Amino acid sequence: MARRSAPEINAGSMADIAFLLLIFFLVTTTIEKDRGLVRALPPDQPLDDVKPPVIKEKNLFVIIVNNNGELLVEDKPMEMKDLQPAAIEFLDNGGFPNGQEGYCNYCQGKRDPKSSDNPDKAIITVKSLRESSYESFVTVQNELVGAYNFLRDRESMRLYGWKFTEVSAKIEEGTFKGNEEDTKEKIKVIKSMYPQKLSEIDPKQ
Repeated sequence: MARRSAPEINAGSMADIAFLLLIFFLVTTTIEKDRGLVRALPPDQPLDDVKPPVIKEKNLFVIIVNNNGELLVEDKPMEMKDLQPAAIEFLDNGGFPNGQEGYCNYCQGKRDPKSSDNPDKAIITVKSLRESSYESFVTVQNELVGAYNFLRDRESMRLYGWKFTEVSAKIEEGTFKGNEEDTKEKIKVIKSMYPQKLSEIDPKQ
């Protein structure tokens, strides 16, 4: 009796199906980008050449985050929701008297002589204790950056009619429509009006 040959399965289209599935997953899968806090590091130079600048105590805004995520701002307890308004008040104080060098003619703060002299001299310092959570640290940083962005948006609207944060984001994403070089120069002007000066203290200190 003659043997019957086993039927063969046509697998020629399997490669096409696999290729189509691969394209489908490549197109539909979202790849998350690592994000972090943007910080400018100081230039690399020998420690012997570094001379600490003289900083008035009133130009320092000190924030301490304890192990429970609670804030001590300028030696007083503060809720997280009140941090950004307090930072704005400090940065926008403009304590130099009118007519004195360094007077801030665009500041809208209380001009308290016991608070910061000028946005360029105002420094915000954050100290997180060793056992404090990363979440509380990031929340504090976001609130402080939000304070700078609020002031920068206010001034860019006053001077140019657009928001600093929105235009900066469009330029970074490559979706800005307009004179990009001119706008970048204007962004530099806004940044110089409220330079972001955030420092962090070693928890061991």
